[in-house]
Amino acid sequence: MNSAPRHEAPAGTPASNPASNPTRTALRGGSLRCRQRGVTLFGLLFWALLIGFGAYLVIRILPTINEWVTIQRAVEKIAAGQPATVPEARRLFDQQKDLEYSIGSISGKDLTVTKENDKVVISYAYDNQIPVYGPVFILIKYSGSSR
Repeated sequence: MNSAPRHEAPAGTPASNPASNPTRTALRGGSLRCRQRGVTLFGLLFWALLIGFGAYLVIRILPTINEWVTIQRAVEKIAAGQPATVPEARRLFDQQKDLEYSIGSISGKDLTVTKENDKVVISYAYDNQIPVYGPVFILIKYSGSSR
């Protein structure tokens, strides 16, 4: 038998009530549970797949946005030069398309060339289908005009 003196806390203090100490209660097999926090493995996989799929879509869409910006810049550059005829504007766009490697969706024949207030306005519109997986595609409709 252990003859060492036991030091007990005075009555009414939290240490005297074993139910108030979750660690002591859990060690004794009590029913009080500590709430665990964190991400489960399934939660981690879910968020990894969701973020990965979003990144995949962004990687697939960014080149088409770059192409649209390049087309817009080319159209504004050509319109600023005030081409005399519609065929000349289309020819200038085709020349610009040959210089820019990222333009592949439209050509000079897809441009609409008009004149508003003695100023040449070049506009365009095209669709771009981006394959995602199998029969699933994202359709983006791009359009723009010179200012």
